Amino acid sequence: MTDDAERQRVLELYQGLRVADVRDALDWLGLHHYGSMSPGMRPLWRARACGLARTARYLPYDGRIPPMTAEEYTEWVGWYYREICPYPWIRPIQPGDFCVIDQSGADAGLMGSGNTLTCAGLGATGFVTNGGVRDTDEIIIQRIPFWSRLVSQSMVQGRLRFDAMDIPVSVGGVMVNPGDVTVADGDGVIVVPRALADEVAGRARRQLEEDRAGRRELYEQQGRAFDHTVGDGAPPGA
Repeated sequence: MTDDAERQRVLELYQGLRVADVRDALDWLGLHHYGSMSPGMRPLWRARACGLARTARYLPYDGRIPPMTAEEYTEWVGWYYREICPYPWIRPIQPGDFCVIDQSGADAGLMGSGNTLTCAGLGATGFVTNGGVRDTDEIIIQRIPFWSRLVSQSMVQGRLRFDAMDIPVSVGGVMVNPGDVTVADGDGVIVVPRALADEVAGRARRQLEEDRAGRRELYEQQGRAFDHTVGDGAPPGA
C-alpha cells in the first residue's frame, strides 16, 4: 500500500468519531494517562476536525531588538520572518494533515487569518497550539478549525523563533509524534499514537454506535426529531 493510500485508510477509520469516543477507546485499552490535551486547549468555534499530526516547534526569542525608526522596523520585520521566524513546515502540508504547533506557551499570534487559509488550501484539516492565535474573527468566518491555549494580539517578531519541524512536540501535556492521529471537537483535542490507530478506532466506533443507538431510542420516546448525532446524516464539518 502506498503512503497516500495508508494515510487515507487511517483517516477514514476516524471519520465521524468524537473526542469522547476516542477517549473511551483509549481507556478500554488501559491508556487512561495518555492522549487528552489539557482542558485549556479550546476551540475558537464549535468545530470538528481530524487528521494526521504535522508538527512544528517555536522557542522564545532571546535576542535584543535594536533601536530603529519606523521605516527601519518595516525592513527588520521582513528580515525577522525570513531568518528568525519562518514557516518551513507549511509548504510540505498534505491533505489530511492536522497542524500541531508547540509555541513554548508564548503569547504571540504565530498563526492568523492569512497563513491558516494558506494551510487549509494545501489540505490542512485543523490546528492546535499551546500558544496564541490572532485574527480570530476572520478565522471563525473562514471556518478554519483552530484550538489554542490563548488568543493573542501580537505578531511574532521579538517573541518567537523557529526551532524545528516534523519532530515530537509537547502540546497541551501530550507528546505528539508526526503522523499521530489527532481528533478535535467541542470537548477538546485528543491524540492517538499511529501504531495504535487501528485498535483505538475499532473500539471508538463501537462506542459511537452504542451511544447513537441508545440516544436514538430516547429521541423516539421523547418525540424528538432525529439529527446527525443519532445517525440521521453526517455531522457538520465531519
